[in-house]
Amino acid sequence: MSTKDKSNLITSNTYIADKNNFSKAVQYAITSLERDIANTCTKSDNKGICISLKKEPYVEAQCFEIRLKGVDNCEEKGQCLEISASDDFGFIYGIYHVSKVFLGVNEFWFWNEQNFVKKDVYEVDDNYHFASKPFPVRFRGWFVNDEVLIDSWNPNGDTLLPWRMAFEALLRCGGNMVIPGTDENAHIYNQLASDMGLWITHHHAEPLGAQMFARAYPDLEASYDKYPELFEKLWIDAIEKQKNYKVIWNLGFRGQGDRPFWLDDPTYDTDEKRGALISRLIRKQYNLVKSYDENAIFCSNLYGEIMELYKKGFIDLPDDIIFIWADNGFGKMVSRRQGNHNPRVYALPEAGTKGRHGIYYHASFYDLQAAAQMTMLPNSPEFVVKELLNVYEKNADDFWIINCSNIKPHAYYLNLIANCWKDENGKLSELRHVADGCTANLDNEIEQFTLNIRKDYCDRYFGSSHSEEVAELYRLWPKFCPSYGPNEDDHAGEQFANHGARSLITAFITGFNKNNPVITASADEWRWFSDKKTLKEQIDDYLNVIEGAVNGYEEYLNKCQMVKDMLTDDKKHLLEKLLIWQVNYHYYGYLGALHACKAMTYCLTDTKMQEDELNPLDNSTSGSPVFLKAFFEAGLAAKAFQEGYTKMRATENGIFEGFFENDCEADIRQSYYVAKGLMSYLRFQGDGPHFYKWQRMFQQEAGGNKVHLILRIKKHLTDEELWELMMDKE
Repeated sequence: MSTKDKSNLITSNTYIADKNNFSKAVQYAITSLERDIANTCTKSDNKGICISLKKEPYVEAQCFEIRLKGVDNCEEKGQCLEISASDDFGFIYGIYHVSKVFLGVNEFWFWNEQNFVKKDVYEVDDNYHFASKPFPVRFRGWFVNDEVLIDSWNPNGDTLLPWRMAFEALLRCGGNMVIPGTDENAHIYNQLASDMGLWITHHHAEPLGAQMFARAYPDLEASYDKYPELFEKLWIDAIEKQKNYKVIWNLGFRGQGDRPFWLDDPTYDTDEKRGALISRLIRKQYNLVKSYDENAIFCSNLYGEIMELYKKGFIDLPDDIIFIWADNGFGKMVSRRQGNHNPRVYALPEAGTKGRHGIYYHASFYDLQAAAQMTMLPNSPEFVVKELLNVYEKNADDFWIINCSNIKPHAYYLNLIANCWKDENGKLSELRHVADGCTANLDNEIEQFTLNIRKDYCDRYFGSSHSEEVAELYRLWPKFCPSYGPNEDDHAGEQFANHGARSLITAFITGFNKNNPVITASADEWRWFSDKKTLKEQIDDYLNVIEGAVNGYEEYLNKCQMVKDMLTDDKKHLLEKLLIWQVNYHYYGYLGALHACKAMTYCLTDTKMQEDELNPLDNSTSGSPVFLKAFFEAGLAAKAFQEGYTKMRATENGIFEGFFENDCEADIRQSYYVAKGLMSYLRFQGDGPHFYKWQRMFQQEAGGNKVHLILRIKKHLTDEELWELMMDKE
């Protein structure tokens, strides 16, 4: 029998039977499947099987069964691919299973820019049967937080597209819950998230998903003691707006934004006072929601300063809520560092703790210090899996909310974490038994577990021909992320290069001690990393990390290039879009930081350096040669930061045109502007106030550095023009 005559084929003529008989959420998934069929099937006359959805109460909640069987409820009697489920989630997951298994449409097809090669037919085995298993994690989802890229991105004028694709990817990963954006975005996109079937929950700084007091009443002091009725009105309004959604109500009380409330209200000057108010207001919120829905589900975040208060016994919460424990932003289940304060309080329930528990975990984090928000988590998949195994061991499996940021840069780790919350083949369950019985074998087992996930990921997006080489590049990612501290999770993301350089440059420009440079005061914002008295000492500590980082990332880029050369053109571009740009972001960030530190070091060491210690550029007796050399190094810093930004933007095309435009948190573009500011400052110091000495040294017919004319004969050069002349003479 020819393929054309078979009756078990998915083709361009495959249709979904009775599709209008289901909820809006299921119809979203059906529409996605119809799009996937159009994207993967060549238009033809080949008859295609129908796909039917059947309500079956015996199927467990959020599960599905799929089998090929003969039916007579379709437009044409014959074989049909039947998806059986008892609820919307079961149907949604079943639909996306068909899309992935038969059509090859992967979870992150959109975000990873998967290229589809259309085929005439996709054959379904005559005996095909698949039954999904219950998820080991009850509520599992993403927090679309620090979403600065997707928030400002406007693909083809469709501002909803990024959010639809985010929620679709989450559902494809088996998620069922979302915080649909930060602050105002959460209010804008919760309707779409709910329409697509997801449970809604809330940012830990926005109890009940209510509007922030400071935004609603900008002219009033955000004090509950002064305006209790206004706070409670915001909470009631939030309950009213969300009463028709599936909601996991987040209870809590923090400041106006991601900060403790007592920073703005000094009357709460003890842990006891702070804990008492938080506990009282959580009870108030709890009772308000209960008055609307006696069966409401609640959670509360033990995050940051709340964790410390809870551990000290100052937080009293209702027994039936889910306690959410948070990692430190680097994947370790300890309290986060805030400024210079880093107590690393263990952030999981102790053995035997009663109640329901979950986690807030970061695949992306923003701390203005060392985290990774634009690029992947700097710690290894093996490290992540070991932490999540510990989460399971502590029975914190009621609720996993994962900070996914802008999704695209973090797909690799989001895929890993989804594999951990799904555990489709039971491998993670096996690891849990290994951890209980024989810890000596655990590391090897975890390594094999992550290797399999990595290989599958690279096979599906890069094809099988060179997936092992690509997988090796992904394995190397955390190996090159520099270690900045004594803890196993102290590996730096791109913020360490960019915020570090900007903090140190700012301290240099604003505090440079001309009379005694070596005692120039240190940067307050960099004391978390180096608590030294002088800026020179801080820079030396920083250089100990970033010099190795530059060399390491240069080596990593060479390895990437070797693999890239093996790939077909389309896969070359894909490697650039998914991985190499991230390596470049780090490499050029650290290279820029290195040159900036060299520039400042020249000035902080001794402004009367001997001429024979300088390079051949510095053969002038006009002005300070130290500032001239520092100016040149600052120009190299600016050039490096700009190159990193340019290479990132070069990966944008098609639907992702403009995706990186609003890189505003790590912001390598701002690092470039700050380095240019350093250039200008150094030129003021060494070439001002007339700004002709250095120009005479490098520009032909500018008068020469040995002939001092009162009048100029060439217009002043900009910093960039002068620096380019210096480069030409290097």
